[in-house]
Amino acid sequence: MIKRYRIKKVISFKKIVSYILSNNSRIYSARTIHKNIKAQCEDISLNTVIKYIEYLKEAYIIDEIPQYSLKAKKELAYYGKIYNSDVCFNSLHINNNRFDIDHNLENIIYNELLYMGYNVKVYDNNGKEIDFIAQKNNKTYLIQVAYSVVDEKAYQREFDAFSNLDNSNQKIIITADDIDFSTSTIKHIKLSNFLTLDELD
Repeated sequence: MIKRYRIKKVISFKKIVSYILSNNSRIYSARTIHKNIKAQCEDISLNTVIKYIEYLKEAYIIDEIPQYSLKAKKELAYYGKIYNSDVCFNSLHINNNRFDIDHNLENIIYNELLYMGYNVKVYDNNGKEIDFIAQKNNKTYLIQVAYSVVDEKAYQREFDAFSNLDNSNQKIIITADDIDFSTSTIKHIKLSNFLTLDELD
């Protein structure tokens, strides 16, 4: 990529790549990345950071999805989420040999939803983030992803994300738990089962 795009600020580019790939599945803005790199005493403009992000998208290293705001009923222009095309990119850039299981699991779910043919965005439920709003064939699904909701705090956090939403769209939570945590309004799909699906129905 450095040769193809004739990148001159090689050190800055490598730092940006490392930062992005190790922070997958998180809400971000180009300004956030620019601020982080500038803090490392790198002389680089915001426009250059945006340009480097676009290079990574063109090369299919990362994918970016917008955040949809329920309150504003529109896509938020400056905030979205970045996902790695392969979660191994995250593992290659983590510190202290610590595998980021929660964010990588979300990244895997995202990649699988794309493979199934869903149009995917992040969903802002009045300040409570729902990982995905997935749409296909005039059907809409609201999806939360967590490694486990066995812990009471985790259960409360993940299920509360759906609060104040009606039942016009299917609400789904995907975890690696073997216990079925489905409720009368929220469908729990075990990760092992999800990975064999062709459709969410």
